[in-house]
Amino acid sequence: MTPFSDFIRQDIRLVILRLLAETTGYRANSSVLTMALDSFGHTLSRDQVKTEMQWLAEQGALTLSDVGPVLVATLTERGQDIAAGRARVPGIKRPGA
Repeated sequence: MTPFSDFIRQDIRLVILRLLAETTGYRANSSVLTMALDSFGHTLSRDQVKTEMQWLAEQGALTLSDVGPVLVATLTERGQDIAAGRARVPGIKRPGA
């Protein structure tokens, strides 16, 4: 059985991708993503958000730029497909119908 914390982590990753899909230029920084995640019920530290962003970058779902104290994430084509449910990646929640 999968621990509840894994379900939460998978949802956080999907929310990050969906947030990026909604932004102009498909970009946002770790500070903005932290605040936006909080509005979706995911209260995380900035460090935790950066960790999830780095994991998503390893999966090819986004690219990262280090800009001082924040990371800037840019959604990739693969990330768009995952956010829309056209591609599946273990560890990222699949969007609901």
